[in-house]
Amino acid sequence: MDDPTDPTAPRDPRDPFDTGAGSILRQPKSVWATAGASVVAFMGIGLVDPILPSIAKGLDATAGQVSLLFTSYFLITALAMLVTGFVSSRIGGRKTLLLGLALVVVFAGLSGTSGSVGELVGFRAGWGLGNALFVSTALAVIVGAAAGGSAAAILLYESALGLGMACGPLLGALLGDASWRYPFFGTAALMAVGFLCIAAFLKEQPKPARRTSLLDPVKALGHGGLASVAASAFFYNYTFFTVLAFTPFVLDMSPYRSGAVFFAWGLLLAVFSVLVAPRLQRRFGSLKVLGGSLVLLAADVLLLGYGDHTTAVVCTVLSGALIGVNNTVYTELALGVSDAPRPVASAGYNFVRWFAAAAAPYFAPKIEEWTDVHIPFVVAAVTALLGALVVVVRRRALAHEAEESLPRHATEDGVTVFAN
Repeated sequence: MDDPTDPTAPRDPRDPFDTGAGSILRQPKSVWATAGASVVAFMGIGLVDPILPSIAKGLDATAGQVSLLFTSYFLITALAMLVTGFVSSRIGGRKTLLLGLALVVVFAGLSGTSGSVGELVGFRAGWGLGNALFVSTALAVIVGAAAGGSAAAILLYESALGLGMACGPLLGALLGDASWRYPFFGTAALMAVGFLCIAAFLKEQPKPARRTSLLDPVKALGHGGLASVAASAFFYNYTFFTVLAFTPFVLDMSPYRSGAVFFAWGLLLAVFSVLVAPRLQRRFGSLKVLGGSLVLLAADVLLLGYGDHTTAVVCTVLSGALIGVNNTVYTELALGVSDAPRPVASAGYNFVRWFAAAAAPYFAPKIEEWTDVHIPFVVAAVTALLGALVVVVRRRALAHEAEESLPRHATEDGVTVFAN
């Protein structure tokens, strides 16, 4: 009988997750513990989606005020990208994961006790710091502990991301139907379980030979190719998070129905990110796939904004497929286009793009107040096209990485790479 953690075990042609060097199904307990906690961490991003209207009603807040739950979360996440490598290169990956999980447990629990939208926004900011420390370190830890090489580890990480993005709205809907507070308590409990699993099963990995400074990610953006990827991803992320944070108010559905919509959205994101995007890249090339997907996303959000309710639901779900493709291609480009160490390049790239994730939830409701409900989606369509335009104009700077036939994901010196 084959050892399930033996990377030399024969490849099973019936297993779509078998990379040839190993499958995500043949991993030690430490990897499964980290991946399981990663699922819950990514659930936190979309958890509040189906309960945004309920939170607004429960705290007597406007859509714009409640959307700040995303803004505070991702603003701290963006700034934390300058800190995560600094921290993990000094205290090690295991301690960084546990620190991040502990912060999430505390601030997710406090979020459920909020008496005002201001308190909730503040607690979400603390949650964002903990989540940034965790998810920005999880991939490096999985790669370091996984059997079968980095390819199987990356596939497992991407699967955890997609599953978490899909299950977050579903959990928010199921618990939020009783009270908008319960999803926060539920997340705190799940992350506490993740903390215990990682503490029990994950051993500390060697620290990197070179410590990362706070300014290294910013200096890495001096490379033209990396700066181009970051600029394009900035515009794309504005579109992405307009869909994620503003659409629930437009759909105006019960938590159950909204959760079902975003669960389907997350499933498409997972499938297209892990299984479809690499095949498209091999056939058409990364730049063509990225440019085409961004144009299709622009068309999709326009239909979402101007169509009837059924059209809006369908377009919301379909956007998950395009977002999944974009996430994978942007990850590959960000990690391979510059000569900086991949963890440093990834931190600089994420530092730029997460600012758009913070901006979109704030500006979309404001734009609706200033104009009407359609214009936020027009702006989102324009930003998607601007992302595609950057790819076209800067294609020479991006061409070297785009010519690679397979996605390149890895870590260096045990420091994290977090690009999705």
